[in-house]
Amino acid sequence: MANATLYDASGKSKGNCDLPAEIFAQEINGHLLYEAVKNYLANQRSGNAHTKDRSEITGSTAKLYRQKGTGRARAGSAKSPTRYGGGTAFGPKTRDHSYKMPKKARRRALLSALSDRASEGNILVVEDLSMDEPKTQAFVGLLKEMGLTKDKVLLVMDNYDINVSKSARNVRDLDFIVGRELNAYQVLWADKIVMTSSALEQVKEVFGS
Repeated sequence: MANATLYDASGKSKGNCDLPAEIFAQEINGHLLYEAVKNYLANQRSGNAHTKDRSEITGSTAKLYRQKGTGRARAGSAKSPTRYGGGTAFGPKTRDHSYKMPKKARRRALLSALSDRASEGNILVVEDLSMDEPKTQAFVGLLKEMGLTKDKVLLVMDNYDINVSKSARNVRDLDFIVGRELNAYQVLWADKIVMTSSALEQVKEVFGS
């Protein structure tokens, strides 16, 4: 069974805690991880690149000069892609790059990512965090106490606590997410996954068998 180091709210180690095997001890499927990352990045694309083709260029439609007798190559529209100021041939158009990945495949990819991090001892559990007011310095002190100042950290909580979120949002190489919204890409992005105890329970409930 996989296990994680348990910390109190001040960052002091309190031993280990068990992680459910159905989530953190699954076979790692490299191809599904690749598909999940590709799907996540495709869904983030804005797809707003757009070039004008010859039909969208403003200009005269008159023939530039007569067909024969000039000694020059025949020419029609000034909006031709071969002319300066003309339209672009085969340029990018506004489009939606997103696509759906099967729910079961996304879930298996997430479990593969979590199992990979757990197998390397990179899942940490901390007792529920709470702050009376936003204070980045106090949050950085917690990370230092846990020895996470040089790692990319994903903080997983059971809900968006406004004070904790504001304290963490200016910390470099740190992201935070709600447990039920976990995805393979963000798990793989992070060197260390820090889960609150309540977030771990939420992950068990949402992604457990």
